[in-house]
Amino acid sequence: MKRGKRASSNNKSFKIIRNILIILVVVILIFILSNYIIFDKNKKINLIINNRNITSNMKNDVVIKDDVIYLSKLDIQNFFDKHIYEVDNLIVTTYDEKIAEIGFDDNEIEINGKTQSTKAHARVGDDGEKYLPISEMKDVYGIDIEYHDKTKVVTIDSTDREQKQCTLKNNVLVKSSSGIIGKTVAKAKKGSNVIKVNETKNNKTLIRTEDGKLGYVKSKNLENEKIIRQAEEPKKQIENKVNMFWDYFSMYSTAPDRSGSSFEGINVVSPSFFYLDEEGNLKENIGNEGKKYIKWAHDNGYKVWPMVQNTGENMIDVTSQVMNDYQKRKELIESIERACVENNLDGINIDFENMKQEDIDLYSRFIIELTPRIKEIGDVVSVDVTAPDGGETWSMCFDRNVIGDVADYIVFMAYDQYGISSTKAGTTAGYNWVKLSLEKLLKTEEIKSDKILLAIPFYTRLWAEGSDGKATSTVVNMKDVERILPNGVEKQWDNDLKQNYIEYINGNTTMKMWIEDVESIKEKISLIPEYNLGGVAEWQKDMEDNSIWKIIDTEINK
Repeated sequence: MKRGKRASSNNKSFKIIRNILIILVVVILIFILSNYIIFDKNKKINLIINNRNITSNMKNDVVIKDDVIYLSKLDIQNFFDKHIYEVDNLIVTTYDEKIAEIGFDDNEIEINGKTQSTKAHARVGDDGEKYLPISEMKDVYGIDIEYHDKTKVVTIDSTDREQKQCTLKNNVLVKSSSGIIGKTVAKAKKGSNVIKVNETKNNKTLIRTEDGKLGYVKSKNLENEKIIRQAEEPKKQIENKVNMFWDYFSMYSTAPDRSGSSFEGINVVSPSFFYLDEEGNLKENIGNEGKKYIKWAHDNGYKVWPMVQNTGENMIDVTSQVMNDYQKRKELIESIERACVENNLDGINIDFENMKQEDIDLYSRFIIELTPRIKEIGDVVSVDVTAPDGGETWSMCFDRNVIGDVADYIVFMAYDQYGISSTKAGTTAGYNWVKLSLEKLLKTEEIKSDKILLAIPFYTRLWAEGSDGKATSTVVNMKDVERILPNGVEKQWDNDLKQNYIEYINGNTTMKMWIEDVESIKEKISLIPEYNLGGVAEWQKDMEDNSIWKIIDTEINK
């Protein structure tokens, strides 16, 4: 029995010693592996954009020729400008406040209408792809760019982003991972300055070395942290909800005299100052009255975003001609920009309607090319669109996703659900239809909610329905509804449409009206805080009941 106990005890001691040895071996291996220098050397040029190595996501390699750094058009599209475009042997690219043209022959680039010399032009690579000299386009994309020859790394930093710098307290090995084991990507010397990217939970910090390598070091090895570049926060012209009314007058009339008046909650006005002529040129209807109007608006603290319209006979063809010609689009854009500057305007409201469905992408190009020129002068671009479902020339001519992505605001004209061309009587803007259309803009078209302005009607229609069931309509201003209703007509509330409805007989005709009043407007306006929309627009001034202004101001800011 004693011998058995002694053998058992020896076995236990052996297992303990064995386990201790295994643990020691593992610890030693970890120590060796974590400090052994297995350099992760770049076999091809790596691209670091804003401290992210995106090399594996690139369509084509970085090309460096005669000290010029090139990226393929596909990679520019992927990382900088998804709307990049080629026309007339030019590549046209937009980014924030810049639109640039660069060709394949001359060493020059045009940025926002001004030409400057470059060391290189666009080129076709050996792989057949088109490449842009991105190192010559720093002003376009708002970047700093540098090639680190020793490590084969190109770094690109957006100049509007914050950047932090630290100094190394010791010589360190920069690791590929924040864990225990990782490849050594670089050696960094004591006293060298590194870019601090972010700190992890296990007291490691992701840094970028002076020669562009990304990796982790122990946080305790860093000192003297400081911000070497401040972030540039985008500034909105209107910090709160937009509350804009359209002030319409024809091209043959003059701006109304609003002197001495003000409107509760309004912060933007949109007079009909501009339109296209039969040649597709910009014409203005400002004059002395318009200048007084602008002064009145500014004196009241209102921003002025005039309309640019394409209304009139044959304008569908004229608009198409402009959209299909890059130079004509460019001339129109330059005219709009010049008019904004000369008249001290704060923005522009593009109200192009009745366009060919086949021009949908070209109209988007117009907005893409217009927006940087207007943003550069500090002005705002708003674009009017109809509901997502409708006719070819009324609804299917808008790519709302692209317009909403590019413009500052997309203005959803939430009317006419049943309009002048309808032979069936119906509401101008039923709540359920407005809500459904908004959800399509948000979910299907993927437009950011704070970019959408909900445009509401200050009018309705009185329908005359014959015995054959066909109906015709006339417009009735909101302020005139009560005046035209016959005595004794009873209103009925429709809880789906959120409107009062009336119906009565006039001879052999059935008269119908879905009323736009304070109650119906209040219901539609409630959708703005519900969906966190950017604000409201009203069509049109002088059709309203004056009590509506306080209601709108209260409701949109709930």
